[in-house]
Amino acid sequence: MSSAPAAAAAMSSGGGRPRQPSLAQLRAFAAVAEHLHFRDAATALGMSQPALSGAVSALEEVLDVQLVERTTRKVLLSPAGERLAVRARTVLDAVAALMEEADAARAPFTGVLRLGVIPTVAPYLLPAVLRLVHDAYPDLDLQVHEEQTSSLLDGLTQGRLDLLLLAVPLGVPGVTELPLFDEDFVLVMPRDHWLAGRGDIPREALRELDLLLLDEGHCLRDQALDICREVGRTSGALGTTSAAGLSTLVQLVGGGMGVTLLPRTALRVETERNAQLATGSFADPVPSRRIALAMRTGAARQGEFAQFAAALRKELRKLPVRIAAA
Repeated sequence: MSSAPAAAAAMSSGGGRPRQPSLAQLRAFAAVAEHLHFRDAATALGMSQPALSGAVSALEEVLDVQLVERTTRKVLLSPAGERLAVRARTVLDAVAALMEEADAARAPFTGVLRLGVIPTVAPYLLPAVLRLVHDAYPDLDLQVHEEQTSSLLDGLTQGRLDLLLLAVPLGVPGVTELPLFDEDFVLVMPRDHWLAGRGDIPREALRELDLLLLDEGHCLRDQALDICREVGRTSGALGTTSAAGLSTLVQLVGGGMGVTLLPRTALRVETERNAQLATGSFADPVPSRRIALAMRTGAARQGEFAQFAAALRKELRKLPVRIAAA
């Protein structure tokens, strides 16, 4: 059971809350513990010896523990002082680390960036993203998470993710979109299909084709369904075959099971090694999608993310896309 004097010594005279040592007091004590000499410790800290001694005495009062034994020749640490000197150094090191982290946080394009990407974008755009980060932002710790749109949005709003790369518009309150580019959809079909190689396919042709789609949950499926509805085709008129990814979807097309829509950025990766496939382009107005970065509205790093979007637009000019205005 603590004594009343000890309890009183640990309380401030004003609010009745426990007093805590200041960083200046901890630095003074740590210096004395290191040098075991008040004058040398004061010189190391750039302060007067009386001020140093006063800081150590104040720390002893706050802690209600004698930390040093003062003699005419030297300074000795008390048993309690030896134990608490280790703690004081740990606290000071932690504060120094906190300040270094704050300095790093103030510097743009440092620390961790958790980027979420949809599956119909990741294989085709990540090489450009990774190249940009490697060349322009070497101090950025990029962490990539490939998930479907709904999961990515949950991760963004809950703080699990910092930035998303996906198809828009999202129409989600509290989420700001940074447009990157627009890209056309291309019709992929078996090589002997009657539309193979054509560059003027009307959208209305989608009313009668055996159109293969991705599984539910993929935004590309929803975009394809929107295009079908625009030309008067209902989802009930579509087949039941679907796939979890674009690579499987293209293999189904190559096997003669139907046709599908691919974003132009995916075309080379998914079709160039399959001789059973052919492509065709739509007449104007060509169906397309917009790809953007998305962040939380008012995010602490929103300026940094806007710069990242601008740099990424320049990097993506090499792709078959139409770069969007900022």
